[in-house]
Amino acid sequence: MTIADRARVDLREVLRTTCAASPVEAIDVMADGLATLSGATSVEFLITNVTHRAVVRFAGSGANAARVQQEDGAVPVIPLRGTVYERVLRRQQIVRLAEGDGDRILVPVTETGDALGVIDLHLPRGADAVDFADIAAVAEALARIVVASRRHSDLMDWAQDTSPFSLAAEIQRRLLPGSFTCETERFTVAGWLEPANAVGGDTFDYSLNRDTLHLSVTDAVGNDVNAALLASVLLGSLRNSRRRGAGLADQARTANDALAAHAQVGQFVTGQLARVDLHTGTMTFVNAGHPFPYRVRGGQVGEVELDIDMPFGLYAGRDLRLRRLQLRPGDRIVLVTDGMLERNAEDLDLPGMLRREAGTHPRELVYELAETVLHATGGELHDDATVLCLDWRGGPDEPDRPDREE
Repeated sequence: MTIADRARVDLREVLRTTCAASPVEAIDVMADGLATLSGATSVEFLITNVTHRAVVRFAGSGANAARVQQEDGAVPVIPLRGTVYERVLRRQQIVRLAEGDGDRILVPVTETGDALGVIDLHLPRGADAVDFADIAAVAEALARIVVASRRHSDLMDWAQDTSPFSLAAEIQRRLLPGSFTCETERFTVAGWLEPANAVGGDTFDYSLNRDTLHLSVTDAVGNDVNAALLASVLLGSLRNSRRRGAGLADQARTANDALAAHAQVGQFVTGQLARVDLHTGTMTFVNAGHPFPYRVRGGQVGEVELDIDMPFGLYAGRDLRLRRLQLRPGDRIVLVTDGMLERNAEDLDLPGMLRREAGTHPRELVYELAETVLHATGGELHDDATVLCLDWRGGPDEPDRPDREE
């Protein structure tokens, strides 16, 4: 394609045709548009599978997932470890590889810190500044298209689910936030849930408002469907009251009463709820029978010792205590469930790992912690292992105040 030909291809037209396409075809339309825009001989979009240990060919040249699904086929799965795709995703960097007289360009597709996949593009010539600008613009737009398209179809979930799910696992997965990572100027939060062989009822959640970040990690007693149902009641109540503007104490009280009303004798959920004031950096906790969180500050790792109340759901009509922690810019707070600490993972030195990985992005830290737990247990998790990591950077309106804990 000549420079004159490329000038006639408008990026706005690529975006227009993509937005006009069916949600099950939109990503393929955008891949085709990028091929026309850049003169690429092939463009593929590979999406991370549900384990984030592999990518699958979802859209583009010879990789239309909707067609594969219709033909009762399976999308090609590529294990990440040791591949160039792992390098692109983990390091969040563009990779350029020479191929004969041309170039192969690999670009991460990431939305608000959440690594969704990789664009793999082949050019019959050397890439120039225009190519990189076009590819970067399409990658940015594609991330938004992926998020929007999956609201309307099961296609992306079908492609990502490279192993069958049990009913309990399906319920549990639907309780998790739509994105496992959120990154803003003031903070980054990332979570991960590594399910046990028999799903144990863990959840993590976060929600961002204009002035507040809400966090939770919970662990329902038991396993399989019963644990998933307990988790559904508790998390549903927390989200319902949170969306109505309830404060943290009211959220905890309402959730406890809801679970007490619907749980059987002996059923309960442990949990840790937190609320971060984005202007002051004050973090408020509720601890319902849950392991202490960890704080990484200035290279030192320690537990945040909180008042411990009884788990949610044991009896109605009780208040849970609040504890406040003043965050400093550079602080890292890590919430875990006891699956990260279970006896058959006793070789895992969690504080030591948090110290060694203090500079690792939260998105990668939570993944590495899950991988380490799996290795320590020989892949035989007796309980779900869940982690939620918050990196606090603060902001210009945060007052200069001494460290204060109440």
